[in-house]
Amino acid sequence: MTRRREHDRMQLIFQALGEPQGDVAARDLMAAFGTSPAETDAYRIGEPAVLSRHLRFGSGGEIVLHDDAVIAVILHLTPTSFAPRGLDVAEWVPGIDNSATFSDFTAIFDAPWRFAEGDRYFVLEAAYLRPEFVKHGGRRAGDLQRVAFTVDDPKDTCRPVHDGCPVCRELIARTEDGLFDLDGTIRRLVDGVEAGALTSRDGPVPLSDLRPLHASALLERVESQVTCTACGRVACLTLYRDSSPTFGHHPLDAALRRPHEAVPPVEQWGDAARIAATREAMRYVDHEPGSWFLVEQHGDLYLDSRYTISSMIDDSCLIRLDDTERRQYREAGRDSLTDLARRIDGTGPHREESPFHLRNLRRYPDAGKDYTTELRAAIANHTWLARQKHAAAQRARIASAAE
Repeated sequence: MTRRREHDRMQLIFQALGEPQGDVAARDLMAAFGTSPAETDAYRIGEPAVLSRHLRFGSGGEIVLHDDAVIAVILHLTPTSFAPRGLDVAEWVPGIDNSATFSDFTAIFDAPWRFAEGDRYFVLEAAYLRPEFVKHGGRRAGDLQRVAFTVDDPKDTCRPVHDGCPVCRELIARTEDGLFDLDGTIRRLVDGVEAGALTSRDGPVPLSDLRPLHASALLERVESQVTCTACGRVACLTLYRDSSPTFGHHPLDAALRRPHEAVPPVEQWGDAARIAATREAMRYVDHEPGSWFLVEQHGDLYLDSRYTISSMIDDSCLIRLDDTERRQYREAGRDSLTDLARRIDGTGPHREESPFHLRNLRRYPDAGKDYTTELRAAIANHTWLARQKHAAAQRARIASAAE
């Protein structure tokens, strides 16, 4: 096959992206893939609902449509249920064959590349191109699995393949007439967290607080986030003061960048039980970024200190300050805690000979108390902001490297 023919086929992909299925460019692409799909799957995703359809062809091509517009085209190189042989990518992408490494892509595409969900992708004039390798692959021949072309920036949107995630498909509840059922959806999210299918993130708002905070009208928007353990996407349920709720899936980095208002004191929006629970719970006092958190409960002070196990591993040690450490804190303030954190790190609390080993309430909680969960709740807003800052710094480093 000539290089001109390969170039024409890639142009077919570029021309079809963003167009409706009935457009001539989309029809031409379908004809090039084999006219009739071998498999077709359809999913109703998000709120407002979007109809996601995946047209998969025996040649190894896949066209993904959202509400009838082509949002992605995927070239499957390895065998699948609908394409037993996979396709020859050289017939579609000039200069690239099925044994291509990431270096081969950089040699062919004179374009900046970025990171998204562990993969690197290229910013082309007509689309975003993401070569998908085996996990941690891209250096060896044979690592390449798929090549995806998308309308939207992969940094901001989830992989199209995850539209069909069996866990995420069941998260939204709807009434018999198809309307969004908010209470039913919240119950499904709570059930998913309790069953371990979802994990609850540190911010911005716990699911249990979503409805009361929204009812208070103190915030323009209130959002809870949970992460799917099957596909890794972050599901964001957002309630607005003056508009209908929304439900969407986002990559972790995009979820961290979503706007988040500071939560008012619980006395302004919580009921008596919620207020009482807050008074009984651990509360944030202070922290040193990257080093320690200080929290208080029932007059006791607790220090959660990061320490290094090896060059690749670190952990946290949570101790209740004794009388001497409390006195030093009253006299010297934060400096005494930083010094204490250094001593904790220097002794390695994971080792039995460390004087902090048996004091570590994460490892040896008294009375079966779940200190880790209580601590996480106490410092939620601060770890949320830290993650936002970390994500922003990482984006800046990536942008600088790409330039």
